[in-house]
Formats: sequence, C-alpha cells, structure tokens
Amino acid sequence: MENLVKIGIIICDRYKDCAGGKCFRAIKERAGAFDIYEDKEIEVVGYTSCGGCPGGNIEYAPEEMKKNGAEVIHFATGMLVGYPPCPSINYFKKFIETKFGLKVIVGSHPIPEKYLITHTALNTWNTLEWKELIKPILADEEIRLAYN
Repeated sequence: MENLVKIGIIICDRYKDCAGGKCFRAIKERAGAFDIYEDKEIEVVGYTSCGGCPGGNIEYAPEEMKKNGAEVIHFATGMLVGYPPCPSINYFKKFIETKFGLKVIVGSHPIPEKYLITHTALNTWNTLEWKELIKPILADEEIRLAYN
C-alpha cells in the first residue's frame, strides 16, 4: 500500500518507562515531526529505548524494526528535550542510516512549552546545529502548550 509508511520510534533510555502517549497523540494529530505524513497512514512497527548511554540498543533495534517493515526511524522528542539532550544524536542518526539504510528523523511530538522555556534559559539550542534539529518539532506556542 503506497499510502502507508511504517515507522519505528527510539526513545532516550531515561524515558524507557514512557508509554508513548505524546508520540502516539502526535501521530494521530500529524503534529510535530509527524506532519510530513499528512497524506499517509502510519503503522508503528517498533518502539524501544536506545538502551542507555552510550546507546547500545542503537546497534540492534533498527535491524529488528527493519525486519518488521520499518522504512523510517524517528528519534523521540525526549532525546532532544532531556537534560542534557542526547549528545550522540547525530552519530546515532548517521550510524542507522549507514548500517541499516533507514531514513532517520530527529523528533516525534512537538516540544512542550515547559521544555522550550528551560532550554532557552540554558542556551541549549542556540547553535545552528541544534536549531536545525528542533525545527521539525518546535511548533507554535499554542501547540507547545497543548503538549505540556
């Protein structure tokens, strides 16, 4: 079915007990990084954590997701909004794309407003690199507040 995209989601291990509520809500609403699928159906074929620093599960989980049909891997927004954000996110992205041939999108649900306020005060995302990474999940204030 060409109108279907199969995705896997990898979350930061700090949030391994997360039930994925904001990610699944964003999929349903096509919000945050999922807005690129506005004209497609989404099937989640895998949801797991990175395995903890330094990301041991990054070596194995994408392969299983690919076997389940994943075409795209999303790094959950928690990898960007955690304190500190994942320092290996760009390496993980490059590794998965190189080793498994899967497209990787950094982000899932919109950034909650409370995280934007704190990271702005901390100057976390003030470099061009970080501004590009958070761009797909920045959203407007109304949406950020809705995801608080």
